[in-house]
Amino acid sequence: MEGLIPVINKLQDVFNTVGSEVIQLPQIVVIGNQSSGKSSVIENLVGRDFLPRGTGIVTRRPLVLQLIHLTRNDTENRNHDGKVVQAEEFGKFLHTKNKIYTDFKEIKEEIENETNRMGGSDRGICPEPINLKIFSNRVVNLTLVDLPGMTKVPVGDQPVDIEVQIRELCLRYISNPNSIILAVTAANTDFSTSEALKLSREVDPEGKRTLAVTTKLDLMDAGTDAMDVLCGRVIPVKLGIIGVVNRSQADIKSSKELQEALKDEASFLQKKYPSIANRNGTPYLAKTLNRLLMHHIRDCLPELKTRVNVLIAQFQNLLASFGEPIDDKAQVLLQVITKFASAYCNTIEGTAKNIETSELCGGARICYIFHETFGRTLESVDPLGGLSTRDVLTAIRNATGPRPALFVPEISFELLVKRQIRRLEEPSLRCVELVHEEMQRMIQHCGTQQEMLRFPKLYEKIVDVVTNLLRRRLPPTNSMVENLVSIELAYINTKHPDFSEAQLVHKMMTESAVQETMTQKLSREAIQKQGLDDKRFNKLDIGTTDRNSETSSQPGSAPSSASQSPARTASSTNRRSGINLLPEVPEQAPVMKLSSREQRDCDCIERLIRSYFLIVRKNIQDTIPKAIMHFLVNHVKDTLQSELVCMLYKKEEINILLEESEHIFTRRKEAQEMLQALQRASHIIGEIRETHLW
Repeated sequence: MEGLIPVINKLQDVFNTVGSEVIQLPQIVVIGNQSSGKSSVIENLVGRDFLPRGTGIVTRRPLVLQLIHLTRNDTENRNHDGKVVQAEEFGKFLHTKNKIYTDFKEIKEEIENETNRMGGSDRGICPEPINLKIFSNRVVNLTLVDLPGMTKVPVGDQPVDIEVQIRELCLRYISNPNSIILAVTAANTDFSTSEALKLSREVDPEGKRTLAVTTKLDLMDAGTDAMDVLCGRVIPVKLGIIGVVNRSQADIKSSKELQEALKDEASFLQKKYPSIANRNGTPYLAKTLNRLLMHHIRDCLPELKTRVNVLIAQFQNLLASFGEPIDDKAQVLLQVITKFASAYCNTIEGTAKNIETSELCGGARICYIFHETFGRTLESVDPLGGLSTRDVLTAIRNATGPRPALFVPEISFELLVKRQIRRLEEPSLRCVELVHEEMQRMIQHCGTQQEMLRFPKLYEKIVDVVTNLLRRRLPPTNSMVENLVSIELAYINTKHPDFSEAQLVHKMMTESAVQETMTQKLSREAIQKQGLDDKRFNKLDIGTTDRNSETSSQPGSAPSSASQSPARTASSTNRRSGINLLPEVPEQAPVMKLSSREQRDCDCIERLIRSYFLIVRKNIQDTIPKAIMHFLVNHVKDTLQSELVCMLYKKEEINILLEESEHIFTRRKEAQEMLQALQRASHIIGEIRETHLW
């Protein structure tokens, strides 16, 4: 079982190399208030003075410390320059690779320099950890994490939220369910106000992984002791409470040896707490931590093994999604082109693997444009929209010329119905535009494949080729749509089998004409009869008229011109001078009340226009989608792959097109490193036999 901690240390090395926190390894996390003696406890465990000292906040970065017990055969190591170094105690930093530090003062300086390098020269903290290994024959195998001391009020140039930053950093480490919390509290403070215990209770309410340490037992007021605290009578802690005596500030300044300090600690405990001296002190703390960590590792190991295996499978899938390294670039280029062309065509056909569920796309959207958008737009077009009764009447009059017409001229119907048919051209061209936009949008939908993200330059070229192909097919498609409307305008087929209104209107017009002819005949007969009556009346009255004429012509009678009014005289003068008194013809016909015949003619024309317009609209609604499918959709679908191959498969451009993006390259490298680390971790865990756990 002693071999479990070195296994965890090896795993720590593996994951520190790749800088990943996906695996939460068992470790001991040291938390406590500022100046509570955390660093002194760690130095006592190591038996060396190697941590920075000073006033205020000194530990500003987490220190991951691995203590590795050395036997006599393990004292020979090689330095970073290849020289053999023999030492019983030495240290190694992760960031300095294999450099060996035999002088612990250099270790202290390196910690300070590395802290300032990442955290700055001010008093702010940095969450990036410093990884340090200490090899010694005086230590027991442990993995410790020293965190910044908790504080309340920012001092000097510390940030205003320094308390929140330190608290979040501590919670980040102690929230790991595989960690043991070492809560450090000074004995000369009230144990019930310990911030370390309060914080540990938040993440470990049952206290299964919390061990309390009481420091500075020798600094308590005279007449007081920590017996109740150490025995758990004040606040019980499940894993126990261990008291230690640290070096005083005077001892540190005088460079008192830690070995002497440990002897003084043992003497103090025997004198002050003889009944519990064997359950307190730094040596007992080291053994307890070693035992707790080994048992904790034993409990966590099965879950850790499962977690590593699951992550191996996940990173293998992730690495596979980034694609294999390229051996034959020409073959890869053809594969990518074929995949894109197939995905594009499948999106049109509706057989794509990743079918959208949030919105319509591809062929389904084109179908919606044809039958919903375009169809409803055509149905909303009023056959007589923009056509007033005056327009109809004006067209009829213009078609008759100077001759009054007995029947409604056909040319007026043809002119008006063509005007209405032209209104179908705009929505038809808009339908082409919508389909073109959807086919352009499909490029982005098919471009979400991993190959497109892997080769951004190739993807840009593919987008350009497909865009140009769609752009080239747009003019012939628009031309065909315009021709279909022009075809309907070219010949108004009044003999169309569905144009039944023509026969009905013709019959109605014939009946109306016959009725009007009979009415006119009766009117003429009535006028003639009235004329005969007027002649008889004139014969009876002719004698009287002659006598009056004779009287007027006798001498002495007034001339007739004298009896005429001045107005009649002026009128006669004007007629003699030839002046035209007719009013000017208006540009637009004035508002007038239609006669019954005019109203009937307008109704007939409107019925004919409506009937024929519906026939044409039905034809347009059927032929426009077919034309778009033939000239645009199907043509692009059939020629896409050959177009891509023709434009992209060029030897001189293959290397440029298949340049991987920096993002994919970086992520593949990280995934490869992580996969290798997980495989090494699995191998390390696999070396442990079940017999080693007990």
